[in-house]
Amino acid sequence: MSKLPFIQTMIYGFCTTILALCFIIFPKYAFEASVNGMTVWWEVVFPSLLPFFILSEFLIRFGAVSFAGTLLEPLMRPLFKVPGSGGVVWAMGLASGFPAGAKLTTRLWQEGHLTNIEGERLVSFTNASNPLFIFGAVAVGFFANPELGLLLAVSHYAGNLGVGIIMRFHGYKTDKTHRRHSEAFSLKKAIKNMHKDRLKNQIPLGKMMGEAINSSIQTLLMIGGFMIFFAVLNQMLEIINVSMIISMIISIILGWFQIPKELSPGIIAGLFEITIGSQRISSVQDASLLQQAVVVSFILAFNGFSVQAQVASIIAETDIRFTPFFIARCIHGTLSAIFAYFLFHYLYTNRSIPSSDFGPSLPTFFESVSSFFLETYEIINLYGSTFTLLCLLIWFWILFLTAQER
Repeated sequence: MSKLPFIQTMIYGFCTTILALCFIIFPKYAFEASVNGMTVWWEVVFPSLLPFFILSEFLIRFGAVSFAGTLLEPLMRPLFKVPGSGGVVWAMGLASGFPAGAKLTTRLWQEGHLTNIEGERLVSFTNASNPLFIFGAVAVGFFANPELGLLLAVSHYAGNLGVGIIMRFHGYKTDKTHRRHSEAFSLKKAIKNMHKDRLKNQIPLGKMMGEAINSSIQTLLMIGGFMIFFAVLNQMLEIINVSMIISMIISIILGWFQIPKELSPGIIAGLFEITIGSQRISSVQDASLLQQAVVVSFILAFNGFSVQAQVASIIAETDIRFTPFFIARCIHGTLSAIFAYFLFHYLYTNRSIPSSDFGPSLPTFFESVSSFFLETYEIINLYGSTFTLLCLLIWFWILFLTAQER
């Protein structure tokens, strides 16, 4: 009998026991950390993700994903080696943020639109920070510097694109679909595919809405649980000085790149939860803005173990493996940090250069986009908690009606 399962059992048991003891010994810190994680989920994450989750359910059930997938096939297949429907997942993932990409990838896999390898490719580059978080929370909320949002966003999404192109080679030898050529653009075929998919989901609209809301809220409750758990875990590791030991190791690595060691506590926090890590990095006084931007870009792209655990939980319903996703996060973090370093002078320092030097509409366009995301983020912060409460009350009402029918 192999000793590995026994060793794993001992490690899991030991870690869980230590964590439980920390909760008992330091209940105040555990409570404060859980409240902080709950607040972020309640005020921002839930209201910003729920509409996208519900919309994605309708898009799939009404055949809109098949329609868009047929039209996007000539783009997605040669570029990323995934079906055209992956373009919808990519767009929704970028707009709504993680873990929406994993949620939609799982749904497409369940509907038979993706193979295992295609699912691993797709999930690797469709989970990203949404623009509201980058411009609103990080650039304005933490750094009090709206101009920085453009640099972080471009670096993040450029790195995301790079990951998609790199991961197209994942599973190339074992994937039987790698020789499949993209189909020509055909509006007629797209409409036929949409109609065919809709016929497979002929259930009453009211029931469809109830199932979409129920599935979306259950996923968001799971996300909230992970956010609270990792917020508490990060706090406990700091209290028992485990973070200090890891910080010493990271400080050595930072020294190789001439980055101040004062950033290491923020990096550790960011490896677990990006919100806490980004906030701590923004408050470091001994680091330049360039160094802070590079480190934050890495953290945003790495997603943190909290988001990675959420993704692992979602794709556990499929045969899609988690390891390629984790490797993709490391690649994304590295690429985003490199882009932030080389684009800092152009996208941040030189923003004051007249628009004629860049073209007539580029700076104006970016300023308009930035303003839109900032205003949207402020609205979510203002009314997010009310929206969350209202949606949960509607959900409880739906569950009550469902129970009454049974």
